[in-house]
Amino acid sequence: MSLAQVPTTDMTEAEQRLWADLINDQLSPCGDPRSVAKCASEGTKCGACVTAARYLARLVMEGYDRSTIVDHYKTRFGSTKLEIPTTDAPSRGAPMAKVTIVEFSDFQCPHCGAAHPELVRVLKEFDGSVRLVYRYFPLSNHTRALPAAKAAEAARTQGKFWEMHDALFENQRALEDADLDKYAKQLGLDVSKFDSDMTSDAADKRVQSDRELGQKLGIEATPSFFVNGRPFREGIRSLPAYLKEELEL
Repeated sequence: MSLAQVPTTDMTEAEQRLWADLINDQLSPCGDPRSVAKCASEGTKCGACVTAARYLARLVMEGYDRSTIVDHYKTRFGSTKLEIPTTDAPSRGAPMAKVTIVEFSDFQCPHCGAAHPELVRVLKEFDGSVRLVYRYFPLSNHTRALPAAKAAEAARTQGKFWEMHDALFENQRALEDADLDKYAKQLGLDVSKFDSDMTSDAADKRVQSDRELGQKLGIEATPSFFVNGRPFREGIRSLPAYLKEELEL
């Protein structure tokens, strides 16, 4: 099995067999009863079948087993998009971008810290095409995650959310109250107002509201990402490839 739009020369014979099996087994993302293979070869107004075939090829070449690939495919193309509010959350990137990433994150989480520079690179690489929206999700086992989230929210009231966001991720082992005040001062914030806002009911409600939203979405770990309303379950290093595919849709 081959599709002119999907190069497979770099695949092993086993990978080619698995990919051929997948594109003939999985249903078109266009809402009709055809397979991905049939839809991609015949064409469709929805235009997503070639991208779906390329997505399956990438997952095969990245070494995922068949079951995981099917789960990822169904999450991306077979599920209904989730309506995740974004207008009330801090964001950066293109306001009217075709692709929106919603991140639920914890400032003390090592995995979130490792994802931070990757997300910075993604925003630069896809400048004008991608927007990143941040949601607080401090985990209870991280004792400084909640104060750090409130610090970011306090900085947000003075127009410096992203500056504080970056400072917190770049100094994950220094998140005590004195450290937070130091970052506020370095960012040129009114420290007295910062301290007051950080301990306010408004900051607490804001963080808890994000947590409750994340819990409704089934989030249990951080970081968790949603790309255009669908969970992104691959590793962060695969995000650029995923976004390129998303921009084709």
